[in-house]
Amino acid sequence: MPQLGPATNLFSVSLRRKLVTNHSTLITLSSLSFLLEGLRNIRTTGTFTRSSTALCEAAIDRIDFNNTRVIVEFGAGDGVITKHILKRLHSEGKVIAFEVSEDLCADMRAIGDPRLVVAQDSAKNIRHWLDKIGADQADHIVSAIPFAVLPQELGKAIVRAAKDNLQTGGCYSQVHYSLKTKAYYEEVFSKVDARRVWANLPPAWVLYCQW
Repeated sequence: MPQLGPATNLFSVSLRRKLVTNHSTLITLSSLSFLLEGLRNIRTTGTFTRSSTALCEAAIDRIDFNNTRVIVEFGAGDGVITKHILKRLHSEGKVIAFEVSEDLCADMRAIGDPRLVVAQDSAKNIRHWLDKIGADQADHIVSAIPFAVLPQELGKAIVRAAKDNLQTGGCYSQVHYSLKTKAYYEEVFSKVDARRVWANLPPAWVLYCQW
């Protein structure tokens, strides 16, 4: 997939400045960051649009918030799903949100919630970050990583790392826009359920994986 050049990056900076200074715009700063990251490198986001409320709720549908203290999020973007998690997470809980984009990590840090740990790192390093907060395993994992555009070896390594660091009974929820990489999860988890979410642009899938 071709990378966008300097001209597009210059356009992105110019567009950011215009929208930030125009108080009548309906586009929020976080939405803008996500759009610009998609313009620069679709491989980091997998889409140009943010997840809808319906998709965010579907992604966290299998989480038992009454008994959950540690949630890990892969491909957190600007924190659109993260905010839904934080609204329902216990006051003593933690969310480790992985994202490789510096700009999107800055958006998440601006949320300002002490329960949120922003990890600007590859999701395959989940063990390191669990150790940093003193957690043995994650209670649940939510992912929006666009595995379809990642090298297969890397994608499968991340899924294996997720399974190895997920407690028994926990759920790994994966947001996708196709079922192209469904086999990744079926190779690692004993149970994979797929749910279609039509109220999103484009319509999406959520895969619920358990072992």
